[in-house]
Amino acid sequence: MGHHRADVVDAAVRLLDEVGLEALTMRRLAGTLGVRPSALYHHFSGKDALLGAVADEVLDRGRRPTEVVAWQAELRLVCVELRDIMLAHRDGAALMARARSLGVGAAEPMNRMASALRWAGAEDEVARVGARTLFHYVYGHVADEQTQQQSAGDGEVGPPASLDFSVGLSMVLDGLATRMGLPAGAG
Repeated sequence: MGHHRADVVDAAVRLLDEVGLEALTMRRLAGTLGVRPSALYHHFSGKDALLGAVADEVLDRGRRPTEVVAWQAELRLVCVELRDIMLAHRDGAALMARARSLGVGAAEPMNRMASALRWAGAEDEVARVGARTLFHYVYGHVADEQTQQQSAGDGEVGPPASLDFSVGLSMVLDGLATRMGLPAGAG
């Protein structure tokens, strides 16, 4: 019996959490599913396409309900949600960065960020660069946290990392407000 695409992605998410991004290979995934590696190419053109689908799946699983809020509150929500999603999965930061940079997935958070900035009155370039800056801020912070977790071996992120993230995010948001000619903390 063949596996559906969703089954393959689900197994890949579980394998990611078990072995990490670098050890998540098409061969290993096929073994987990009890199929030959070539069977996976029915659903995905290669590992990067698979990782894009995995990134989009973990983003979907971690999405929180939203309501229309001020632009800075929306950006903060998206960034905190993205951080939580990345931290919830082994090598989550590396997965998102890889999928996004290769253009195979993980575009949704940046699209939401750019939309919030445009809604606040940002020009297209400011919205695009602002969204990328926010993504890179979240990615860099989480990559640092995950590296520390792996070095310590305990998987716990203490309050200082969360506090640093929140304070730094406020600084970036204030900088975007200033760039758009709005008062810092506006939104």
